Amino acid sequence: MAGEVVRVIYPHTGKAMRVGITGPPGVGKSSLISTLVRTCREDCLSVGVISVDPSSPFTQGALLGDRIRLAEHFLDREVFIRSMGTRGHIGGVAEATLQASLVLDAAGKQVVFVETVGVGQSEIEIASITDTVVLALMPGSGDSVQALKAGIMEIPDVIVVNKKDHPESEKMVDEIRMILHLTMKRREWEPPVIATSATTGEGVRELWDQIRAHRAFLLSTGAVEERRARQMEKEVFTLAAHQMQERLLRRARSDPSLVAIMARVSSRETDPLSAVQAVLREVFALPDD
Repeated sequence: MAGEVVRVIYPHTGKAMRVGITGPPGVGKSSLISTLVRTCREDCLSVGVISVDPSSPFTQGALLGDRIRLAEHFLDREVFIRSMGTRGHIGGVAEATLQASLVLDAAGKQVVFVETVGVGQSEIEIASITDTVVLALMPGSGDSVQALKAGIMEIPDVIVVNKKDHPESEKMVDEIRMILHLTMKRREWEPPVIATSATTGEGVRELWDQIRAHRAFLLSTGAVEERRARQMEKEVFTLAAHQMQERLLRRARSDPSLVAIMARVSSRETDPLSAVQAVLREVFALPDD
């Protein structure tokens, strides 16, 4: 059913601006998105929001609390909010996040915000499903150093230091700019660093202007099409690998070739890497590289 929906809507996608909001837990991503949505509505833009919450490893359930934090927009017909759990998918997003963003795109939403769960180093997957990545950090928490150590500084197109009223806010902005200057390779687009206060709205208009500036940069250089082509290539390969894994699991006890291969691994007649080649050759009929 889901595959049929994507098949029908896909030709009608590609128009929405997709913005990813990532960063550590507690930095105020949901409040920041709420204020950004308000700013977009002031500009008469229709908005979709996909908020990803972590799922319980035991029950696979999720709180989906962003529906509470974004409550001020519930009655706005031009705003659609969808929460989803990760269901064990790593990378800070759910497996169906890209497909959900395509649905909102086809539905005519001009801006689609995607909020990650805030899990740290594996947050980089947000770059593979959005056009612009906003990294939100919080002063006084050492987030800038942790982001540098995790390699996350190479991902964002815009960096925001939320909670501008914090006494260490200006210091953190300076730290991040210094880190970018010392560690980042020269790029055509240099990530701006913006200080905001999601609770008061201070600096959020400036943040939105920088997001739009990055969008204009992508369109002027043709990078948006190149980026989306890479994203869809990755999506196709990921889904293909997932389906192959599902088929293997279903056939693990019934396919004679697969059973024989796994028996040889268990008895140490065959090592795991050789077994992989045997699976590709004997089960999937793929030639050796």
